[in-house]
Amino acid sequence: MTYRSGSSSPFSRFLGPLRARQCACHSAQCQRLHQRVTEDLSRRHFLGGMAAMLAPFALPSVATAAAALADDARPLLLTKLRLFDGSGKAAREGIQVLVKGKRIADLLPASATVEGARVLDCQGKLLLPGLIDVHWHTMLAAIPQVTAMTADLGYLYLVAAKEAQRTLMRGFTSVRDAGGPAFALKRAIDEGLVDGPRIYPSGAMISQTSGHGDFRLRSDLPRADNAPLSLVENTGVAMIADGEAQVLRRVREQLMLGASQIKMLAGGGVASLYDPLDSTQFTERELRAGVEAASDWNTYVMTHVYTPKGIQRAIHAGVKCIEHGQLADEASVRLMRDQDVWWSLQPFLQDEDSNAYPDAERQASQKQVAEGTVQAYALAQKHGVKTGWGTDILFNPRNTATQGRQLAKLTRFYDPLTLLGQATGVNGELLALSGERNPYPGALGRIAPGAWADLLVADGDPSANLDFLADPDKNLRLIMKDGKVHKNTL
Repeated sequence: MTYRSGSSSPFSRFLGPLRARQCACHSAQCQRLHQRVTEDLSRRHFLGGMAAMLAPFALPSVATAAAALADDARPLLLTKLRLFDGSGKAAREGIQVLVKGKRIADLLPASATVEGARVLDCQGKLLLPGLIDVHWHTMLAAIPQVTAMTADLGYLYLVAAKEAQRTLMRGFTSVRDAGGPAFALKRAIDEGLVDGPRIYPSGAMISQTSGHGDFRLRSDLPRADNAPLSLVENTGVAMIADGEAQVLRRVREQLMLGASQIKMLAGGGVASLYDPLDSTQFTERELRAGVEAASDWNTYVMTHVYTPKGIQRAIHAGVKCIEHGQLADEASVRLMRDQDVWWSLQPFLQDEDSNAYPDAERQASQKQVAEGTVQAYALAQKHGVKTGWGTDILFNPRNTATQGRQLAKLTRFYDPLTLLGQATGVNGELLALSGERNPYPGALGRIAPGAWADLLVADGDPSANLDFLADPDKNLRLIMKDGKVHKNTL
């Protein structure tokens, strides 16, 4: 912090009275000052140590690209490419893309030259925006549930940091985190301590008692009003709130921590042990309290819910995005369309990419959702509902590598160009729904002047299929985020 000439800093104002004394080294004030300075230095040493500790986790391709390109700040001109701009339209030729800093500066004709720019020959390959997953659990995807509930929080962050690097190397440059303590990892990525996608954090999921986010044991009940928080609450995975006052408090806490949007749980689920899939959770008044708190901060509420009753209650309360909703009926889908509500769908098809559950009850719920998924995609298109795409991989380290494949297989419901547009430009519009709480203002999922320079070069033809995204190690030849190249095998 700097101070103008003639002004006094807090330290000079604090120390002024001390200078009038012969020796104040052992005064209470000086001791407190010494303690604060020591704590600040300790924090700085800790951050430096964390950076050094995480450095060995960097993937080889990330480290190589960074070493080769970090010192070159010249504009970058990408040439000889087929451009998919994120709109869902067919790829175009005869265009060059100019990147300056972290943004796309311009789209130029193939004949144009830019003095002083580096030139990257894309060899006639496909250039597309970075992919976006709008239902991703940064802290919970790559770790088994038992480990997530028992391991030290520091270990969870190390696992999540490693997976964030892998996520970026699969071509996903942005994710909307749908619940979990992702704030510290987001900060580490933004500050360059760890490579990973942009994170739009929801913070802890807001759940009622016995709701989808209540992971307590039966032996933990009942909980007194002044009882300590549960393990899941202490780690920031979920927060239990009953009644409007508690909902307001818990939502406001997540906003204070930096949530870009709020996640509330308005119905039963498959992953949780106690709440039936058909259950409806939170009253409309409770949901509305959360919506009003988020709206006061100029952002929105997304809600986990499957059933028509829960969907309609959430929409009447002002929720702006329905997560899942695979059991929706025609009336619910028409209400989504009429109220301009987003539908965030996932490929829950009970196939090789699904989350694994050991007990028959949850497998039965999973089967019901899988059957509803087919109908949900049909209804979304029939009624023209704004539809985002995400994976919702949860407690499943084996499946995180399938992220791109789970997009590619949805060509059974959409033509490939429309589907790729959904995972880029359309999902970028959904991220922007966070309004003033958007941590990365500007266009995402598009290749256009002023948009963030999140770019991929791939071997593939999106007019035919998206199978090339299922093998990113082989088919993604360039990965760029924020104008920084993280992989280049051209």
